[in-house]
Amino acid sequence: MQPVLIAGKTGPAPPAAGVIPMKYGHFHRKCRAGIIFHMHDIPNRIADILLEVEANLRTSGKWDAYQPPQEALISSQPFCFDTLRFEQWLQWIFLPRMKQILELRQPLPRNSGIFAYAQETLHKNDSPAVKLLALIKRFDDLIAIQAGARPH
Repeated sequence: MQPVLIAGKTGPAPPAAGVIPMKYGHFHRKCRAGIIFHMHDIPNRIADILLEVEANLRTSGKWDAYQPPQEALISSQPFCFDTLRFEQWLQWIFLPRMKQILELRQPLPRNSGIFAYAQETLHKNDSPAVKLLALIKRFDDLIAIQAGARPH
């Protein structure tokens, strides 16, 4: 399977099925559990996930003290798989990019394929890796939810 970088087109999309438009352009989505999910909460939930990913990398000893060489960070391959370990890509590419998007209130990516690649890369017998997979899955799910509920 070919890995996919988080990226995508920006622009309005019609609300998806199960999305209820609210006044002032906010959207709610009814989750599987039947809970109304506020669409404007997604950036805050993503920020929480990013903090948890960083904490996971630090506590599991996968957080690097020193940045890899610049050449390793500018790979043209998805997830820099030819120059970085997946955890390094999270630390040096993904986390800074997503934090910048959130801080500058830029549009979130339209899709994310990180979980599929993480499943192939991480050791599933390792407890911190299992937790990291769950966090990445939640990130991908939130991106999918918000992409289906952009206001016109």
